[in-house]
Amino acid sequence: MGLMDFIKKQFIDVIQWTEEGDGTLAWRFPMSGMEIQNGASLTVRESQLAIFVNEGQIADVFGPGMYKLTTQTLPVLTYLKNWDKLFESPFKSDVYFFSTRQQIDQKWGTPQPITVRDADFGMVRLRAFGNYSYRVADPKVFHTQISGTRERYGVSDLDGQLRGLVLQNISQAIAGSGVPFLDLAANQMRFAQALKEQLNPEFAKLGLQLENMTVQNLSLPEELQKILDQKIGMGMIGNDMNKFMQYQTAQAIPKMAEGMGGGSGVAGDAMGLGAGVALGQIMAQNLAAGLQGNSAAAAAAAHAAAPAAPAGMKPEDVMATLERLADLKAKGILTDEEFSAKKAELLKKLI
Repeated sequence: MGLMDFIKKQFIDVIQWTEEGDGTLAWRFPMSGMEIQNGASLTVRESQLAIFVNEGQIADVFGPGMYKLTTQTLPVLTYLKNWDKLFESPFKSDVYFFSTRQQIDQKWGTPQPITVRDADFGMVRLRAFGNYSYRVADPKVFHTQISGTRERYGVSDLDGQLRGLVLQNISQAIAGSGVPFLDLAANQMRFAQALKEQLNPEFAKLGLQLENMTVQNLSLPEELQKILDQKIGMGMIGNDMNKFMQYQTAQAIPKMAEGMGGGSGVAGDAMGLGAGVALGQIMAQNLAAGLQGNSAAAAAAAHAAAPAAPAGMKPEDVMATLERLADLKAKGILTDEEFSAKKAELLKKLI
């Protein structure tokens, strides 16, 4: 190089990146044919990392701080260039900066229902959405796997790939957690934690660290949602089965009374209500009998299902009562013997 060419050549004395705006993950320092002066200053701010790339090969990595670029501060590049301790000439190398700030409120969701496998229910179709945050943790991996030699690489360039990664790992997250799907669905924080644990190594392969994962909504098929609602209700009640059966009975009485309605006036309404209460009692007692293995309790519960016949009933009331008892027998609540006994008792009460 001639003296005049050397004088005309521009050298870089300060290398730094002042981030402007949001959404930039990687930025290449503009060289434009210029060379870096030996002893130049490199400034890496908090929430930044910088790497030097020589002829496509990653050399030195710098964390936050201020550096004077010499053979001592560029040991890998010095080795690659075969520089000695007396190196004083300018050099050419690509410098890339990376933002290590958290990229927050990144959205993910299922455009269409996706199918996941569950040990209890087999295949389940669900829809879900939420958000997550991440940051660049390993600039070497991120540079070689993602950003490459581009002048600028932003969050929007990576958005589609990361959302796809989340969707691909939902099923594996459920299976890998070892927790029944309904338990995860009832606790969205637990679901999000299982998903985060599944995604951590996948993000690491890209040089990223997944900082946070949330599940804001989970939509299940109607049948499965009903089961989940019952499970949540049981969780609120705890282990008090009596309270649970009282709740179930209260829900069943209006439907039972409606189904038993007719032209029997006050007596018919009373019988409808009595049958509803009796049904609730038989359900509670039968459940207790099943849990305790007490067949005697089950028989007593079945007997309690039939309402007592008041003395001096009118013929139309007796017939209405017999119709309701027949309905209970048809549903298996009363046995043939119990129905026959109550029938004989009612016929004796005719006025």
